Formats: sequence, structure tokens, C-alpha cells
Amino acid sequence: MSKDHPPGLDLDRLRGHLDRERPGLVRGPLTARLIEGGRSNLTYAVTDGTSRWVVRRPPLGHVLATAHDMSREHRVISALHPTAVPVPETVLLCEDESVIGSAFYVMEFVEGTPYRKSEELVPLGPERTRGVVLGLVDTLVALHAVEPEAVGLGDFGRPEGFLDRQLRRWGKQLDASRNRELAGIDELHASLGKALPGSPAPAVVHGDYRLDNVLVGPDDSVRAVLDWEMSTLGDPLTDLGLLVMYSGQRALPGMPISTTAGAPGHPAPAELIERYAAGSGRDVSRIAWYTAFAYFKLAVILEGIHYRYTLGQTVGSGFDRIGALVPVFIDNGLTTLQEG
Repeated sequence: MSKDHPPGLDLDRLRGHLDRERPGLVRGPLTARLIEGGRSNLTYAVTDGTSRWVVRRPPLGHVLATAHDMSREHRVISALHPTAVPVPETVLLCEDESVIGSAFYVMEFVEGTPYRKSEELVPLGPERTRGVVLGLVDTLVALHAVEPEAVGLGDFGRPEGFLDRQLRRWGKQLDASRNRELAGIDELHASLGKALPGSPAPAVVHGDYRLDNVLVGPDDSVRAVLDWEMSTLGDPLTDLGLLVMYSGQRALPGMPISTTAGAPGHPAPAELIERYAAGSGRDVSRIAWYTAFAYFKLAVILEGIHYRYTLGQTVGSGFDRIGALVPVFIDNGLTTLQEG
């Protein structure tokens, strides 16, 4: 494939569709590049030489429709755009798979930096790093303050029994990739089930909220929250638990997920929890449960990757080290739950 036609995106067909649906939007020939690949939805930066947009589509090959629902992602971003939550403006959703081979949507291109590793924050210095991470918490407070009904997302999920369903779902994921003895994982799963907290009022939950899923502007503010594929209506503290987990987790050799906790100036988890509590007014006394649940979820995800690696189904390097990380996440989850 040439630079002008990256895999999975036929630019002539895209141009034809945009000209029909949004006449005058595109003013020159389109070129595109894949922003990031992976198992997740594919993201392309597209330009006509003057304006820039982003196109999102499901991964190539057969995918579960529910896991890569473009209309869901488009809907939540469109609903949040008029609120205080920074998201890109959507341009259009196309559910006709004959255009580029799958459903897709187009949104504006937002200028900004996704910080993925501690080293990337180091040049900012401790003060600015601290400001960026606290801004991430404030943006989460703004998201959870959105009244779902008021923005047309009242039916965006089933909040009743949310935590119980989540725990069962991740337990099933674990069972699907069991091929070795994992000390403590069943204990962690059972302990989480026995200690289920009562959820606060439901909110729009991002589902994968962390620093490398937002774009930070030159002024260190959060310019756009991205990657809404896991979003739903549910318990807002699951987002906070995940953020706290990432903020306490130092980078480990071979870790395929981002962590910026080691950067000088990065606030400690306790400060993030305190700031969220002050901004949101929510009771965060059970945050240890949510953080332990985040460790469990990550352990299951990593074990799934390790399982596919043992079957020879992963492409690329570094997968041989993932199996060794799983026990670390299990131990951290158990410790977090016990120490509260």
C-alpha cells in the first residue's frame, strides 16, 4: 500500500463519500497515514493539504461487532462535545460498509501530545508534569459531572448491577485463556466478588482512562479525550480506580501498557484520589476495591496476550516477557485489597 492509501482506508472512496455527504468540506486530493495499529480500532490522520481530520474504523479482518461499535463511539463523542469535556468535533458517521469495507467515522484532528512513558514527561520538569496529571483528574471530574439524560445518553448502558457484571465478564475472559496455574488469581477474583461496593449514581464512564488516551496541548491542558470504545453508563469510580492503578504502577520490563508514574513531579495516587474527591464530591472510601479490580482486569488482559503468544498468534517482539508480568498484577491487586 502506498502512503496515500494506507491499509484499510480507500481514499478515493472516502473522498467520494465526503463529497456526497459534506459537499465543499474537502478541497484537495487526500493523503493519509495510520496513527496507530494494534488490536484496537484503527486511527488515520487524513489531510487535503489545508484541513486535517481523523478517521476511525474497526481492525482489519473479522471482528466482534459489539467490541468495535463505531456508532457507539461516534455517539458518545458527539454527545459530549457541547459539554465541558474536551473531545474532538465529529464530522460524520458512515455505517454503510460498502464505502471502505467497514463502518467508520470522521472527526476533527486535534493538535496535542499523548504522553505514554515517564521519559516523555521528563523534559516538562516536575512542576509541569504535576500540572498535566492533575489536569487529567480534573477532566475526569468534568466527565463524571455530565448528566447522561441531559446529553441524550440516558440509555447508553445498564448501570444496575454494573460491578457484578464487570467482575463476571472479566472472570469469563480469564477462563477463556487459562492454560497454566496462576497463584492468587482466583483468590483475587473471589475476594473482589465478596466485597462488592455499593455504586454511586451512574455516570458516563470512559472505561480506559489514562494519560496516553488524552492529547495534551502546549499549555499543558487536556485538549481531547480519545479512545471511547469501552465507554458506557456505569460506576464512575471504575475510571478513578484504573487511573490510580496506572499512577502507582512503575514501568516493568516488557510491559505493553503505558505508565508515567516514574516521572519526577508525578503526583502520588493518594493526591489524585483526594483531588477527585474534592472536585466531584463523591465518597472515595472504597477506592482500594476499584484499584484492586483494575489490577485484576489488567492481569486478565495480559494473561490473554500471553495465552495468544503461547499459541503462536502474536506478531512482533516482546510478547515472550508478558507472561512474567501477570503475577505482579495479581500480587498488587491482592495487596491493595488487603491493605485497603
